[in-house]
Amino acid sequence: MQKSTLVKVFAAAFASAAFSLPVLAADTIKIGVAGPHTGDLAPYGLPSKDAAEMVVAEVNAKGGINGKKVELMIGDEQCKPELATNVATKLVSEGVNIVIGHVCSGATKAALGIYKEAKIITISPSATNPPLTKGGEYPNFYRTIAPDDDQAQLAAMFVIEKLGAKKVAVLHDKGDYGKGFADFSKEAIEKSGKAKVVMYEGVQPGAMDYSAVIQKLGREKVDAVIFGGYHPEASKLLAQMGKKKIKVPFVGPDGIKGDGFLKIAGKDAEGVYATGPKDVTQYPLNAKVRAEYKAKYGKEPGTFFDQAYAATLAAVNAIKVAGGTNYDALGKALKTSPVETTVGKIKFDAKGDAEGVGFAVYQVKNGAFAEVK
Repeated sequence: MQKSTLVKVFAAAFASAAFSLPVLAADTIKIGVAGPHTGDLAPYGLPSKDAAEMVVAEVNAKGGINGKKVELMIGDEQCKPELATNVATKLVSEGVNIVIGHVCSGATKAALGIYKEAKIITISPSATNPPLTKGGEYPNFYRTIAPDDDQAQLAAMFVIEKLGAKKVAVLHDKGDYGKGFADFSKEAIEKSGKAKVVMYEGVQPGAMDYSAVIQKLGREKVDAVIFGGYHPEASKLLAQMGKKKIKVPFVGPDGIKGDGFLKIAGKDAEGVYATGPKDVTQYPLNAKVRAEYKAKYGKEPGTFFDQAYAATLAAVNAIKVAGGTNYDALGKALKTSPVETTVGKIKFDAKGDAEGVGFAVYQVKNGAFAEVK
C-alpha cells in the first residue's frame, strides 16, 4: 500500500473515531448517585442507591428517556466532605448530567460549589440544612425532604407540649446537619417562652467517652434531651446515660431514624423519639414500589428510600419535559412540572424545596419506629 493511501486510511479512521465518541456519549443520559455507600453512615446512603437503581431499571426497560438509555454513576463519599468534593469532581469530569445526592448536609455543602460551577443540578433525598436552599447560594440544589428548621420546630414543640418538659438539654455533633438542627431547636424553645434550654453542648464524633456531658446532664436534672446528629453518637450518648441512670426522653432528628440506630443502640433505643419524613405509605405508588423492593431484596426499604425514589423520578420527569439535560430547561421543569412520586405529587418552589413534604414524630416501640399519633 502506497504512503499516500496509508495516510488517507489513517485519516479516515481517525475522523471516524473522533466523530463516533460524541455520538456515543450523547446517546446516554448520565445520572450520578452520591452518598455514603460504605462506613458507619452507609444505612442512610444505600437505600438511595437502591431507589435510583430501581427507577433507572424501569426507565431503561421502557426505552429510556426520550429514546436515550440512562447510565448510573455511583459515588461513595461516606458522608465525609473531603471525599464528597472528590466524588463531585470525578462525576463532573466524567460528564454527569444530573445528580441524586448527596445524603449528609456537610458533604452536600462541600460538593455543591463544584456542581454549581459545572451547571449540574443535584437533588438530595436527605440534606436538610436550611441554608442549602434558603441561603440562595446554590440555585442548582433541590431536595425532596423538608429542611431542618421545620423539623426542629416540630421537635421543640413536641418536647414542650407533648412531653411537658421545662428544662431541656440540647446536644449536637458539631456538624452542619447536627448543629443546625440543634440551633433551630434551641431557638424554637426559647421563642416559645414555655421551657428553658439549660444546657447546650457539642460532642466530638468518633469519641468513645462523653462522660463530661453525661455528668452535666445529671447535675442539671433535665426533663428531656434534644440531640442533633447521627446514630453513632446518639447510640453512645444513650448507652452512657443508661449507665448513669439518667432516664429522660431523648429526641433526635431523621439522622437517627433508621435501622443503623436500632442495631447499634439495641435496648437503649427503646422509647427514643425521632422526627422524620411523614408517613407516605398512603400513596398508591409508594405501596407498589415498596412491594417491589421487598420482593427483590426480601426486606423493608431503608431510611430515605422514599425520598430518593421521588428525587430520581423528579429528575427523570424533568429530563423528559426539558427534552434533554440543558441546565436552565431542567430547572424550569423541576419548578413547573408536577410529578407523581413515592412522597406524593411534587414540584419544587423557587428556592428548591419540594412543596407539600413534611415531618412527623416517631418512637421506638418493640424495636421498631412507629409514628406518634
